[in-house]
Amino acid sequence: MTILRQHPDNEQTHFLVGLIGLASNDHEKAALAFNSVTSLNPSHVAAWAHLAKLRAQSGQINRADHALAMAVQHENGDIAEVQDVIASSYSMLGEHQTANQWFKKAAAKAPDNLSIAVNLANSQIYLGETDAAKSQLVKVLELAPNNGQAHWLLSGLSKAENNTHVTQIESILTSNPVPTQAEAFLCYGAGKECEDLEDWDRAFAYFERGARARRKHVSFDNAKEEEAFNALKNTYTEQWLATKSNYCDTQAPIFIVGQPRTGTTLVERIVTSHSQVHSAGELMHFGNAVRRQCNYDGSERFSASLFESAASLDGKKLGTTYMESTSKLRGTTPHFVDKLPYNYQYLPLILAALPNAKIIHLVRDPMDVCFSVYKQLFADAYPHSYDLEEMARHFVRYYRLMDIWRQRFPGRFLDVRYEEVAADVEAQGRRVIDYLQLPWEQACANFHQQETAVTTASAVQVRQPAHTRSVGRWRRYEKQLRPVWEILIQENIVDGSEM
Repeated sequence: MTILRQHPDNEQTHFLVGLIGLASNDHEKAALAFNSVTSLNPSHVAAWAHLAKLRAQSGQINRADHALAMAVQHENGDIAEVQDVIASSYSMLGEHQTANQWFKKAAAKAPDNLSIAVNLANSQIYLGETDAAKSQLVKVLELAPNNGQAHWLLSGLSKAENNTHVTQIESILTSNPVPTQAEAFLCYGAGKECEDLEDWDRAFAYFERGARARRKHVSFDNAKEEEAFNALKNTYTEQWLATKSNYCDTQAPIFIVGQPRTGTTLVERIVTSHSQVHSAGELMHFGNAVRRQCNYDGSERFSASLFESAASLDGKKLGTTYMESTSKLRGTTPHFVDKLPYNYQYLPLILAALPNAKIIHLVRDPMDVCFSVYKQLFADAYPHSYDLEEMARHFVRYYRLMDIWRQRFPGRFLDVRYEEVAADVEAQGRRVIDYLQLPWEQACANFHQQETAVTTASAVQVRQPAHTRSVGRWRRYEKQLRPVWEILIQENIVDGSEM
């Protein structure tokens, strides 16, 4: 910092400070430094790229859009690492196809860069290109056998049949000091494979260790989330919706919402097997449209101020912005599915902006939901999921909010139980298709034969016929999940006699 004070106009020094900020997880310092670089040199592509990624991470969508546009404008194909940051920025903004193109550019430019190779593999998995991803990951592990993220991604591509890969992971965890980020990847990978092998206690021990490691790198404020949910409850009433008469008149969108790991992907596959429905994947575009219209500049992706300011938005403008931003992703069918789970928070705004859209809400046993979320390593979403009590309290807020939406907006969305879908795909599929006012097609019952991309952590599972093996799985871990159970009992969400 002394050098910076002595040479305040030295862009290289500011850029170095930005990199130090990234390395130390001080995103505010990094953003200020990269912003100084772009002020001194408006064509500094790397600084713009890092700014775009930082703004996207914090939900400052308008700023991210601007920084990304500047990065793309000045990018000349020279530096693969910059292309990789641009790709990551597009991914965080929900533009996964575009992100994939940039990851491919970066990998072609620097074929020996393992970090870029892993990012490309992750993108390929997200788009359903699992064979290509597996080839990438095998190549990475040949060159870097201890790469934690590569091991984790590989563990998710198929069901473990033996201990071979788990043993490799355990060897890495026990033979060398492992950075916490790599530790999280390795532990979630090992936990997943131990669960495949029905080694339950060992699996949970790895999930717990992985969650502790991941929580060190995740920012989550329980009190601020409480404020955000209170703002939703206090702002979006029946009276509020009654004032919203200006809207975007389209029947094209079908929103599938709820908690993650509740069968949203399963129902999406059933619905998008219909000839009139296209799968657009998990789109961040509605929330991004809200932020853009609000000129939101907060540091949290969701906040009380965001939800309060969004209440005054023009419904037609909001809906039109969403439809325009998704135009390249909606396919050519009359309807498309947007299955981003946490759009449940935007449900009243969807009703105001797109009242003719259909909304399907997935419901699942609360304990199964909490365990399924806890054992999943997410990218940047769901920061509450790495601590059992934080996760349980988040679930309570979600559960209460959905009760409020049912009371205030009766008949405006369809509740679908995961357990009932898993037990009888065709009966529940017919119920859902009837709600969508579409004729039944038998392909919907044979959803697992679809060959289109699956853009979630469920990519492997939903290519198989529906099954009930995950129903009640939390009971394998009753002792370990006791903190969750006690909170849900206190809130009268589960029956205390069931454990």
